[in-house]
Amino acid sequence: MDQKVRYEIEFPINSSPQLLYQYISTPSGLSEWFADNVNSRGEFYTFIWDDSEEKARLASKKAGEKVKFKWVDDKGKDTEYFFELHILVDELTKDVSLMVVDFAEQDEIEEATLLWENQISDLKHLIGSV
Repeated sequence: MDQKVRYEIEFPINSSPQLLYQYISTPSGLSEWFADNVNSRGEFYTFIWDDSEEKARLASKKAGEKVKFKWVDDKGKDTEYFFELHILVDELTKDVSLMVVDFAEQDEIEEATLLWENQISDLKHLIGSV
C-alpha cells in the first residue's frame, strides 16, 4: 500500500461552534452526516457505510473545539492515520469554519476531497447553513 499523505480542507459554516460540536463529537451527530451509522463503546467508535465498517479510537477532544479519531487495525491497535475535525472561529468577524485534517494516497486526494465536500454539504443542510 502506498504511503498516505496528510491534507487539510477548510469549510466555512454558518453555525454556532456549540451546535457544530454536537455534530462532530457524538455518535448520533456523526451518523446524521458522516456515516450511515456510528456506534461507540468507550473510546472506540465504529463507522458504518453501506457494507463497510471502520473502527477508530477517539484520540483526543477539546470541548466545543475539536475531535481527533485514530483509525485502528483489526486487532484494535492504533494505525498512523487519523482524521481530525477542528472548529475555527475568526476572532474579528466571528465567522465559523470547520477544518478537516485527513490522509489519502497521493493519487486519491482529489477524490477524498470531493467526498468530504459532499459530507460537509450534508452537515450544512442539517444545521441550516446553506
